[in-house]
Order: sequence, then C-alpha cells, then structure tokens
Amino acid sequence: MSDYLVWAEQRITDFSEANITAMYDRGFVCVRPENGLMQQTRSIRIDLSKFELSSENKRILRKTEDLDLTIHTLPYKNYTWEIGKMGKDFYEQKFGDGTFSANKIKELLTGKRDDFNRLLCYVIPNEVRDLSEETSSELTRNSKGVKLSASKDPSTSLRSAQDDNAVGYCIAVETPEILHYSYPFYILHSTYTNLGMGMMLRAIAYAKEQNKKYIYLGSFQRPGDIYKLQFSGMVWFDGEVWRDDLEELKKLN
Repeated sequence: MSDYLVWAEQRITDFSEANITAMYDRGFVCVRPENGLMQQTRSIRIDLSKFELSSENKRILRKTEDLDLTIHTLPYKNYTWEIGKMGKDFYEQKFGDGTFSANKIKELLTGKRDDFNRLLCYVIPNEVRDLSEETSSELTRNSKGVKLSASKDPSTSLRSAQDDNAVGYCIAVETPEILHYSYPFYILHSTYTNLGMGMMLRAIAYAKEQNKKYIYLGSFQRPGDIYKLQFSGMVWFDGEVWRDDLEELKKLN
C-alpha cells in the first residue's frame, strides 16, 4: 500500500474527541506508522442520517446472519499471536509482502496509542478458527457432529477463549460523532461467504445505532475500492470539500 494517496500530513498532540472529529471532517485520517500521524486523502464517509439498507445490503446480512460483532477498547488485553498472523496474512495476500506486519498489528492493539482506540471483533458462534488452510479444510470435513476440544499449546491455534471463534477484526477510531473503520482483516480462506462485506455492514449498523454522524470507510483510490460506493449516504473528500457526486469520483480511479 505504498501508493497511498496523501495530500498533506499533520502530527497531532491534541487527542481530544473534538479535535479528532474536526480533523476527520477536514479529510484527514489516522494512519498506522506512528502515534498522532494523520494524513489528508480522498476520504469517503457515510452520512448516517441518509443511510438506508439496500436490497443487496439486506441479502448480505441474511447470508451472514450468524456473524456477531463485539466492540473492545484498546489496548486489547486478549491479544494473541494468532490475531497478528491473521492480519499479516490478510494484507500480504491482498496487497503484497511486507504490507502490514504482525508486529505492527500487535503494537496497534497492545501498545500506547492515543489515536486508534477500538477493536471490532467478529465472531461466528461454534466456529473454530485455524490459520492453516489445509487444516481448516480437514476440520470442515471431519468435525461434523463432533465437538472439538480446545488446546492452549501455542503451536496450535485451537483455544478456548472468545477469539477461537473470531473470523475477523477491524482496528478503528471512535468518538461520539464518528467511527473510522480503518484496518479490517479476516480469514480469507474461510468457507463463510461475504465475510468482508458482512463485517463492514455490521460496523455501519453499529455506528447508526450509536447515533453517530458519520462512519469513515478509508479512502477511494484503487479500482478495487469500488465496492465501498454501494452504500446510500456516501460522500467523498476532493481535497477541499465533501461531495456526493459518485460518478465523478469513479472517473478519478
């Protein structure tokens, strides 16, 4: 993700909710390299007062009806190496080697950061997570009707904590007015279809239920970002103002 579009950078020391919300309104977003670093980019957000579920959104929610979302404050006390590996593998497969290291994920989730303050945890009850595609396929074939025992051996990813059932996470920024759905990652080889979109829709629903004004979904700068534009109430930052002309936005990609 080295080609990330950046118009300006600021390092903030005022981490008040009001200042962070104001910075986001100016097109800046919190980024991972260091605490307090914000970059101005072609940010996109949903005006939640105008958001309504489309028929496609509803279809995805039905397909992912077993997916549960829980919100955790950072630092995350239940962090394990498996979470870092899930994130590293996700970004490596999506964007290439060295995109997002397990150590950086651990730093964001367990270190002293004043910007990223939430972890969205997505769980499928009674699902067992494994980081090996081969092992996952074997479990799928052999576990029907069988209760699998958990193990605390660090050489295996079968554990008894809630995170055993976690199929995805998102590192986020939350204030009373906004939610930034910043760094999502999930099991790419999961047999659970539409997982990524199901995660995003639940985050949008959570933000709306919490009476927030906006949910930020990152930036729009690659052809692969087109999926983000399917939501009603979507607007984008052009470097100066927020606009709702999505056809114009598509021409820039």
